[in-house]
Amino acid sequence: MSGSYDQYKKYRAEQTSAQNRTIRNNKRKDNKFFSNLKMFILTCTALLLAGIVAMNLYLSSLPPIEHLQDFKPNIVTQFYSSDGEVIKTFTAYTYDKVELKNVPETLQKAIIATEDKNFYQHNGYDLFGIIRSSIQNVMAMHTVQGASTITQQLARILFLSNERTFTRKIKELEVATRIEKTIPKDKILEMYMNNVYLGAGAYGVEAASKIYFNKKLNQLSLPELALIAGLPQAPSVYNPYNNIDLAKKRRNQVLKRMLTMKYITKEEYDKAVDSEIKLSTIPPLYTTNKAPYFSDYVLKELEKLGFEEKDVIHGGYKIVTTLDAKAQVKANESILNNMKAYGLTNKSQQAAVFSFSPITGKILVYAGGKNYSESQYDRVTQAIRPPGSSFKPFVYAAALERGLITPNDLIDDSPLTISKWSPHNYGNKYRGKIPVYKALMISSNVCAARVIKEVGVHSVIQLVKILGITTPLQHDYTISLGSNGVKLFEFVRAYGAFANGGYVVEPYAIESVQDSRGRYLYKASNTKSSHQLNMNTAAEITAILKTVILSGTGRGANIGKPCAGKTGTTDDYRDAYFVGYTPDIVTGVWVGDDNNKQMKGLTGGTIPAKIWKEIMTVATRDYGKNDFNYPEIKLEGYYMSFNGPIEQPKDEEKEQTEENGEQTEGKSTEKTEGAKPLENIDKNSSPAEVVKSFKQQTAPTPSAPVPNKAPIPMAVPESLR
Repeated sequence: MSGSYDQYKKYRAEQTSAQNRTIRNNKRKDNKFFSNLKMFILTCTALLLAGIVAMNLYLSSLPPIEHLQDFKPNIVTQFYSSDGEVIKTFTAYTYDKVELKNVPETLQKAIIATEDKNFYQHNGYDLFGIIRSSIQNVMAMHTVQGASTITQQLARILFLSNERTFTRKIKELEVATRIEKTIPKDKILEMYMNNVYLGAGAYGVEAASKIYFNKKLNQLSLPELALIAGLPQAPSVYNPYNNIDLAKKRRNQVLKRMLTMKYITKEEYDKAVDSEIKLSTIPPLYTTNKAPYFSDYVLKELEKLGFEEKDVIHGGYKIVTTLDAKAQVKANESILNNMKAYGLTNKSQQAAVFSFSPITGKILVYAGGKNYSESQYDRVTQAIRPPGSSFKPFVYAAALERGLITPNDLIDDSPLTISKWSPHNYGNKYRGKIPVYKALMISSNVCAARVIKEVGVHSVIQLVKILGITTPLQHDYTISLGSNGVKLFEFVRAYGAFANGGYVVEPYAIESVQDSRGRYLYKASNTKSSHQLNMNTAAEITAILKTVILSGTGRGANIGKPCAGKTGTTDDYRDAYFVGYTPDIVTGVWVGDDNNKQMKGLTGGTIPAKIWKEIMTVATRDYGKNDFNYPEIKLEGYYMSFNGPIEQPKDEEKEQTEENGEQTEGKSTEKTEGAKPLENIDKNSSPAEVVKSFKQQTAPTPSAPVPNKAPIPMAVPESLR
């Protein structure tokens, strides 16, 4: 028994001893591991510090970058307007340089607070910041924090790619250091703000301001500036056109950082974060290409001149066009705003504008639709739509040209039938014997039918052909009411003969082409012109069409200076036109539906006339109030002019002013459209009061009783002046 117990005690002692040895061995191993780990950490830290010191020494020894301040973005071929504005670049982005002194201080602080709060303290890089962000990104298993300074970002923008590699990061540090040695901090910030990509095709803060808000930088509010400052991190993600909610969230993050850094007050912060984002109503495309339909037309014209499209796009050319940039911008805005105001927001509901000089042939405004990004179909040169009553001046011109009528001849405004066709005036209203000029002014359907019956369909078709309308016209009396489709480009060109003494001038778009070295490859010569209409006929039509704007359905187009024009509306309100001109510019506007659907209430005197007026107000800004240099055409019994009402007998005054308030216009079949009444005129007003009100609403009365005369159109030969 005793022996067994001793053996047991010996066994336990051996077990305990073995366990103690194991524990001691494990402790020695643990101590060795931690000792090695500690040594490893110390070694790595030493190496890292040595690396940082070495990197700093290396970076500090780098030379500056030569000619950095002369850096320009790699922009290739550009289209310029006649007044020097860039209307398109073939890199599909907008770049607008701005000096730092012109950048709002609020935006500078917003960018610094968001992208690099220590911008003015570091030397272009922050190695400890890189280490800190790298550790956080490794721990989170994805990128949660960046460490690139503004200078590093500029280095990447100007000289490096966006690849995420260690080599690229080292190069970025190297270039950033050299940038800091080359230019001062303010210049670095300026170059960054001019070259950073901010989404939607915008390079630089000035371009972003135009694209997102259609404003200049100094016009932006605090929340708008904060939105722009938040875009560099992820331009496509935070682009408000793509995701308004994410853009607002990011904007508020920027505002929070500005508050933390005490750049703004708590009151400013609270007001800014609660504000809604109001983006530009102009499609972003129009900021990168002010005239997209026109640019397509320019490319086609370049092709005719022998330039290949690929060479144009990549050749670094400077192409100066005839476009009036200010008038084009107004056209873009006017189309969008007026279509929206009238509720015409469907993609198929469109408008088109074409404007050119009847003297030089220069194309000034060109819009083939309301939104190029939605539809590239060019309604100026491709669409064939019936012009309604705006075709009637050519019917009367054919008769005047052959001497069959004069403006003061009487014509019977009463029902008639021609080969089983019986046109009617709107509301079956007929006036009996009226002067020819009045028949066109009030757009009588039956009178137009009588005129084409007298002159013949063939004569009318022959006239419009020589004036430039190539679209085949049906040999039918109904063309007198504009039943046959035409192209807006050709239709407006034909109207140019009325403005330029009967001369037809070929419109063109390109003034010159220069290569990347500034050498001229092409310069426009004198445009083609031909005398196709008697000057007296042009003068008579112009005198009559003035009355349309002064007293008829075109009153909504009155720009307060001598001009002439005609409205047109087709059957069931499917198409509406206004084509008009001054001595210097001819402009045509079409509004309709691509699917030929009805647009109730749409007439040539509404949206088209308003668009025409807004465009021509800008386009004619430099031409003064010159009148047409035509022989005086007296319209008997008519007493209105662009200088105001002319003194007249009381009975005639009453008849005239009553007519002003009751005008209607003929349509392509048997209806006429109602004229827009004068604004702010009491229906119970006396004739004298109506005349006075009309005078105030149309054009101011100049001190001189006789209007100024425009110079003789240059297209008219000396021998005919």
